[in-house]
Amino acid sequence: MRRPPAVARVLERVTATVREHDMFRPGDRVLVCVSGGPDSVCLLESLVRLRRLLRIRLEIAHFDHRLRADSAADATYVKRLAARHGLPFHLRVAVDAPVKGESVEAWATARRGAATAEVAREIGARVVVEGHTLDDQAETVLLNLILGTGLDGLAGIWPDGAHAQPLLDVPRTDVEAFCRALGLRPRRDPTNQDRRFLRNRIRLDVIPMLEEVTDREISATFARTASVLHADRLELLGQAREQELAIVEHRDGEVRFEARSLAALSPALGARVVRLALWHLSAVDDGFAPWTRDSVRAVLDLAAGRPGRSRDLAGGRTARRDRTHVLVASPERSGRSTDDG
Repeated sequence: MRRPPAVARVLERVTATVREHDMFRPGDRVLVCVSGGPDSVCLLESLVRLRRLLRIRLEIAHFDHRLRADSAADATYVKRLAARHGLPFHLRVAVDAPVKGESVEAWATARRGAATAEVAREIGARVVVEGHTLDDQAETVLLNLILGTGLDGLAGIWPDGAHAQPLLDVPRTDVEAFCRALGLRPRRDPTNQDRRFLRNRIRLDVIPMLEEVTDREISATFARTASVLHADRLELLGQAREQELAIVEHRDGEVRFEARSLAALSPALGARVVRLALWHLSAVDDGFAPWTRDSVRAVLDLAAGRPGRSRDLAGGRTARRDRTHVLVASPERSGRSTDDG
């Protein structure tokens, strides 16, 4: 039976994106995050139709954040989708709520990510797939430009081996056409229209205004920009990893930078080496992220300066310069070093 053009178009793009980024391996167990909205429903229905071609096994995860009174209906909808396709369904429900003053978006993202990772470990899924579209990519680039996140943020959303986004080259208009062509009725989250959230204002107001002023469709342009910057980011990241292996030592919750070698690097590369090393330190002690701009600059300053100085870093850490190295320890070790001194 011939597929409707709207469906064929999405399947063609998804297949090309999956192959371009080598998202799956034959036999992979793939966990599909399905909220019940148009993007994730399109993602699921696409992969169901492509699973034999891609030789993957699908399971579905849904996270009920309980932020809306009717959120349980989303879970029921997704459970029915899973049953229709004979796929395992995994439901996780939030056990807490964002505290006053906490970003609801950040809270929901963190809780959803943790719940999905837990399911992936339990079932042995190598890849978690998400329904980010080309429009999401454009919104992310513009959002990160506003927030000043630098190259890493402007490079946008990309597969990292454990997470993949097969709809990344599919515009939201094609997602909606796909759902209509198949007679699907995805759930609609009213919070996506809430202009209190910056991302929503970017999607509903800023991008349409830019398109009106420039008289061109800009989402694809932002997505192309992200692709170019992503290639640059990967190149710099590869160089930084090589330098980290050469000049950084990790020992018992402490990071030791060879001062002279670190100071000899270009500022851009040196900053990336420091961020990588501090990220590893944070991963070890599960503490506060220490790679703020000021913290990175402090480590580079110590490397270029004379021995005997120290600087306070984010998260209660201290960096100190001895004769040959800059040393950064976890908060507990930093406190002991100060007490011992």
